[in-house]
Amino acid sequence: MFYLRRTIVKCCSFILLLIFSQNVIALQKNNTTLDAGAIASPDYYGALAAQQILQKGGNAVDAAVATAFALAVTYPEAGNIGGGGFMTLLMDGKPYFIDYREVAPALASRDMYLDTNKEVIDNLSLYSYKAPGVPGTVAGMWSVHQRFGRLPWQQVLQPAIEFANDGFYVESQLAQRYQEVLGKAPNNSYFEKYFSGLQTGKLFKQPELANILTLIAKQGMDGFYKGETAKLIASQMAENGGLITEADLANYQAKWRKPLIANWQGMQIITAPPPSSGGVGLIQLLTMKNILADEFKNIEVNSPKYIHLLAEIEKRVFADRANYMGDPDFISVPVTKLIDHAYLLERANQVNPTAISNTDEIQPGLSDNKEKLQTTHFSVVDKWGNAVSNTYTLNGWFGSAIVIKGTGIILNNEMDDFSSKPGIANQFGVVGNDANAIEANKRPLSSMTPTIITKDNQVLLVIGTPGGSRIFTSIFQVITNVFDNQMSLSEAVFAPRYHHQLLPKDQIFIERFQNRVSKQFKQTLEDMGYNFYQQDFSGDIQAIQILDNQPNAVSDIRGRGRSMLTN
Repeated sequence: MFYLRRTIVKCCSFILLLIFSQNVIALQKNNTTLDAGAIASPDYYGALAAQQILQKGGNAVDAAVATAFALAVTYPEAGNIGGGGFMTLLMDGKPYFIDYREVAPALASRDMYLDTNKEVIDNLSLYSYKAPGVPGTVAGMWSVHQRFGRLPWQQVLQPAIEFANDGFYVESQLAQRYQEVLGKAPNNSYFEKYFSGLQTGKLFKQPELANILTLIAKQGMDGFYKGETAKLIASQMAENGGLITEADLANYQAKWRKPLIANWQGMQIITAPPPSSGGVGLIQLLTMKNILADEFKNIEVNSPKYIHLLAEIEKRVFADRANYMGDPDFISVPVTKLIDHAYLLERANQVNPTAISNTDEIQPGLSDNKEKLQTTHFSVVDKWGNAVSNTYTLNGWFGSAIVIKGTGIILNNEMDDFSSKPGIANQFGVVGNDANAIEANKRPLSSMTPTIITKDNQVLLVIGTPGGSRIFTSIFQVITNVFDNQMSLSEAVFAPRYHHQLLPKDQIFIERFQNRVSKQFKQTLEDMGYNFYQQDFSGDIQAIQILDNQPNAVSDIRGRGRSMLTN
């Protein structure tokens, strides 16, 4: 009996060892060692922070957190600790998504931006103490680092603290954006006084912000959401009719959500679920373009017919966005139905390849049943093949233009991303309905679309951009430029981009630097019934492509971004 038991134990041990060995082999197959790590950042300092952390043995999450805090210092018009965003991750071959979007304060209400006649009050949701939502960035960075970080939290925040203490050299783009916002800042905002030294080519130091970052480095997220920092935020809010309280800050939580994953051309698109509309929109666009492959065949990229076909499928995506999308904790978002192939086949078959569909007749497609440009994005991969795609925002440049005294914290104006009045377009022309109406503790709808494309659990592309409602249409065009149109990543990113969002009716957004577009190009589309709106800014793509285990990082020529590699 003794020998029998021993034989059984040996057999079991052998089986367990075999299973363990097979799991290790499988894990190793899912973990590709790259020739280098890489960062594509919207500015030099954000890239430098990530490079330093990767060189010290940090992983993609460590580098992403370092970049996020660094940009709060050196890219203050959009990088932030007073805003929020989304992060898509691939860690050890597994996809993750964290939602650290801002939330409406507990005192927020549905009609808070309407006058007695139920009309929207100008700028109340943009430049006032009622404009900010409860910030989520610090909670998001803390949560993701607690789960996946390798280096100590304090070490990861050190580059940002040094940039704040020692200063950074101001680029002309930042100084210009400051001047554009200066006249919009609300009374008692501390904005002009705090940024008065922001001059092109000059060193700009932020000791107040350095102190807050040091506090966060020592205390984690409690250094922002509790104690002295929270008191300073809540006090300035209360003194000026704002809504955010200490309780709002203490109660804020980042949320881990299931990423949206779809198969496309033998690859996996890993992207943002609601409360972002971007992931659904991106998958809808990619799928409908595939369905219409015969119409796109042999058409020159960005020719008039190519742009017309893009406009036709984009219209239908925005019709769905307005009606169905919102915070999934408050409404039921029919994601599965919206990205179902049969549904998208029906939608794609409505496209007229030679003429504009009547905009008034394009309705949300399911029978049963606003944001600004000034966001920022960065992409990171490490030498172990992990990847982070992160998009976060203050909403407008410098958010609400409110700086909390003694902290250097700029507060967002994210409440404008709610539907102030259902059915009425926001400042960017995007319509929202009841699904995105204001409610206490609700997260506003977003178009932020941090995305990772994989094949066999290996990263092929990490991509994202700012751009408001143009985010997912910009990402869509770069992805199809790479994989359908066989462009290099730099060619795909630098190529012109076009946008149609259903409303304004028959309007195609083009970029200012696209003045070189021929008269014949415009004339052909105008003869079809289109008109053009020239925009100042159409995204700032930060992307990394992996080719033969070598990362190729590209920063958009539209911004001041920098890309770096590190061993």
